[in-house]
Amino acid sequence: MDLGFLLLQLLTGLAYASTLFLLSVGLSLIFGAMGIVNFAHGSFYMLGAYLLYAFTRGQAEAFWQGLLWVMAAGLVIGTLVERILIRPIYRRPEEYQILLTYAILLLLEDLVRFLFGAGYRSFPFPPAFSSPLLLLGTAFPSYYVFLLGLAAAFAFLLWAFLHRTRLGTWVRAATQDREMLEALGINVPLLYTAIFGLGIAMAAIGGAALLPLQAATPGMAVDAVINAFIVVVIGGLGSVWGALLGAVLIGLLQAFGILLFPEMAMAFPFALMVLVLLLRPWGLLGRPPAVRT
Repeated sequence: MDLGFLLLQLLTGLAYASTLFLLSVGLSLIFGAMGIVNFAHGSFYMLGAYLLYAFTRGQAEAFWQGLLWVMAAGLVIGTLVERILIRPIYRRPEEYQILLTYAILLLLEDLVRFLFGAGYRSFPFPPAFSSPLLLLGTAFPSYYVFLLGLAAAFAFLLWAFLHRTRLGTWVRAATQDREMLEALGINVPLLYTAIFGLGIAMAAIGGAALLPLQAATPGMAVDAVINAFIVVVIGGLGSVWGALLGAVLIGLLQAFGILLFPEMAMAFPFALMVLVLLLRPWGLLGRPPAVRT
């Protein structure tokens, strides 16, 4: 293997990690702040890809407008789902959450099949990224650069939101002690709506951003939510940088694992998750749960 090929694999893994981060960081916020086991999260990732195709009618020239429409649609859909379906089960056992969110996943899969069919839906590279870039004599899609920049920009903006704004402080407080937050007079239900809407919008953007690299199918939702939970476990609940680190590790494991041990490549992410659970159950960049006395 030459250096150029290895570099191409590295960039491929990082490009996939970028979309995986956008998916996982929303799940991390929802799971960490709200305690909701959202098995439907991958279906909103899938929905984002199909919405981009629908909003643009498959035209690459409309990619940027379509991306903005996908984000807006994700916010609206996430808000409605939280208010109508999720809110009534906050106080119920986790099995209710699992059953409800899994039912949402199945419903969205069937809705996508009804509206778009069971076939693949692909999308060309936007005109700005139609030409490849050369690095060490190896050509790679210039769209990779956009994905890396998109993930880096969202990671910084989310970090700034969580650590430099009052609303972000409330979100972080919700991950530690929701009862105390309510005692301070914070409108926690409205805060939960904002968190859920933001998390779903992030997932939808991740799915839309992946579409030029990978065709959309109704079955992609299940794989997406499994990978998202792996990233959250590895990185740590409620941690932006933890989600980024977990996504990068999974992306690189899959990119290089298939070269070294193709028969075992699919098992590497699960093996890493098990290792983290054994050595650091709260995640690589997560915080240990608070001990109440």
